[in-house]
Amino acid sequence: MSPPDPSAVRYDGPWAHRDVHANGIRFHVVEAVPSGVSGQAFADPDTPLVVLLHGFGDFWWSWRHQLTGLAERGFRTVAVDLRGYGDSDKPPRGYDGWTLAGDIAGLIRALGHTEATLVGHAEGGLVCWATAVLHPRVVRSIALVSSPHPVALKRSMFRDRRQRSAWLPNFLRCQVPRYPERVLTEDGGAEIERLLRQRAGEHWSATPEFADTVARMRTAVQIPGTAHCALEYQRWAFRSQWRPDGARFMSTMREPVRIPVLSMYGDRDRYILASTIRRGPELAPNRRIVPIPDAGHYGHQENPDMVTAEIAKLLD
Repeated sequence: MSPPDPSAVRYDGPWAHRDVHANGIRFHVVEAVPSGVSGQAFADPDTPLVVLLHGFGDFWWSWRHQLTGLAERGFRTVAVDLRGYGDSDKPPRGYDGWTLAGDIAGLIRALGHTEATLVGHAEGGLVCWATAVLHPRVVRSIALVSSPHPVALKRSMFRDRRQRSAWLPNFLRCQVPRYPERVLTEDGGAEIERLLRQRAGEHWSATPEFADTVARMRTAVQIPGTAHCALEYQRWAFRSQWRPDGARFMSTMREPVRIPVLSMYGDRDRYILASTIRRGPELAPNRRIVPIPDAGHYGHQENPDMVTAEIAKLLD
């Protein structure tokens, strides 16, 4: 059976698919358009921009609820296939924190804006943190879902046995060459379904929407090159710990993020623990922490109305 074409992730809906060039590559972005407003009119640079960044093994569809919900509240809302994912370009390198932050800073400018609010889940949240530190002039505020500050996450690996047991084994499995790519793509992407079921809350995983999301993610991870690129994010995070660029990155990330920060986490998330989210208050002194009830690791999909409403509060 032939692997899916990258265009397979261009699902129809109340949004427009666009290709935007930034930081030397092409990004597939999806922009919501509220009813009664033309796409061209809504792309006004005076309208506040919200950029949504997905997590590991995912793609823009993860943000379908916030994409439309925030647009209906009057914000220009754009969901991105990150470098290496979905229908965005899949270059052989550039999966380090410096480049990923440069991607988002360049994308904001390419969309015709001087600043944006960034919203990220898991690894997408880590890109939010990095962009806020490395390109502070283009980031108005950030909202995170199950995404601790990278310095806080590293501290938890050393100091919290429960967090280490939940997170580290999968992270280390990503470091082996070639084998993890095969695991992610074999049997029609069944590993992605296993990870979702392991990390989602019980309520959402029993719904038809969950089954639909699983099917779309299994398709997306089989797009040629996607599995390898997704793993390169993890591999740089590991390899860089023993290299000057990684030490410099972590040192830079200790600079406090002083813009408004919203940290959300599922109260049933067994993968990223609440104690890790709350660690390091000095790293974000203007931070509000909000638990998402009845949600596991995918709070923006498991309890989307609450997450959308909390992001809207941040934007007001």
